[in-house]
Amino acid sequence: MQHQFKITEEFLLEIQQFISQKEDEQLELLLKDLHHADIAEILEELDFDEAVYIFRILDSETTAEILLELDEDVREAILGKLSPKEIAEELDELDTDDAADIIAELSQDKKEEVISELEDVEHAKDIVELLRYDEHTAGGLMGKELVKVNENWNVLTCVKEMRVQAENIQRVHSIYVVDDENRLKGRLSLKDLLSTSVRTPIHDVYIKRVDYVRVDTHETEVARVMQKYDLEAIPVVDEMGRLVGRITIDDIVDVIKEEADKDYQLAAGISQDVEADDSILELTRARLPWLVLALLGGFVSVTVLGGFEDALSNFKELFFFTPLIAAMAGNVGVQSSAIIIQGLANDSISGSLFQRLAKELSLSLLNGLILSVILFVGSYLLLGVSPEIGITITISLLSVIIMASLVGTFIPFVLNKYGIDPALATGPFITTSNDIMGILIYFSLAKLILGF
Repeated sequence: MQHQFKITEEFLLEIQQFISQKEDEQLELLLKDLHHADIAEILEELDFDEAVYIFRILDSETTAEILLELDEDVREAILGKLSPKEIAEELDELDTDDAADIIAELSQDKKEEVISELEDVEHAKDIVELLRYDEHTAGGLMGKELVKVNENWNVLTCVKEMRVQAENIQRVHSIYVVDDENRLKGRLSLKDLLSTSVRTPIHDVYIKRVDYVRVDTHETEVARVMQKYDLEAIPVVDEMGRLVGRITIDDIVDVIKEEADKDYQLAAGISQDVEADDSILELTRARLPWLVLALLGGFVSVTVLGGFEDALSNFKELFFFTPLIAAMAGNVGVQSSAIIIQGLANDSISGSLFQRLAKELSLSLLNGLILSVILFVGSYLLLGVSPEIGITITISLLSVIIMASLVGTFIPFVLNKYGIDPALATGPFITTSNDIMGILIYFSLAKLILGF
């Protein structure tokens, strides 16, 4: 098993010494056997000028792969130091989808200059085509590199053509079958190809069932299809069913990671995509809106409490259980919404909203009864709370748990129905709203039972 590479201060110091002394051969030798992802990590640890120096001495085949692994800010800065011709040399080494992703980050003027400098005309045409698609669709994800054969060829012709096509492809995941109009017809098994007479027509042996997506399919739906059917690659067709590209698993892993990061940040109350190394202003813009919401929610909670001043004067025990009721409301709501959001993301929720609410009601009743009994016994034995107050608190807790679980189930469904990311429902949104409703229910029931 290969040991994971780790950057040490001694290693960085050695690199910096080679750079300062301009010992390019020693530097290349030191980096020669490292994976491009490791070199990218090294560049991010060095000063910008040092990173650019290393980038310029390495061959284009290596630096092209490094570009893909760099943090966006570092990549943008390095590309800013390169001429359009130098950038084009990097892109000539990349698959079309990766090249298109990098060009998309450039200004419009620089895009045109870089494209005009690409040596491979077909490569340039493919990249330009990919740039027309929305980046969050199958068209924006796909690469043009694939192996396809015509249904009217025989096996011998098929093998010859595949050898030519495979020269420009790093990995062959599938062999796609098309008709004379380039419409996707199916896929070809390599086993069948090797075990069939060379004169056999392809239309006699290919598999007609093939999973595919259209160019306008959203990236999350592409990820769902590939996950459901355990695919390493999936073909992409246009509106007329013509084969225009393929999406590979490495692209989908990036989509899943980005979506998970976004959902996690939304659930934590961060309104836009940020990283720990972003500026204070960017982090503030991302966090502040939800903190303001939480603050406003706090004001509302205080106002609600102020409306029950008599209760706090006559039944001081109620005050001490207020944080517990509010916290349980928030926790139950987040739990319920998290399960629903996960199910919506995985497309694993079955049944109607009514059935889901009914199930959540049963679950909250069971959990609420158990927790209420524990609270009643604990408050009576450990805190000496009177049975009357204890009953009030436990009924309130049960009611709050039921309310919070139903709200936590209902809101993600509604948001998803109207095209809003249901991850928005967790975190501050659910917690704040359930805190307020929990306190209101708590003191309303207390007023009804205790009669103040």
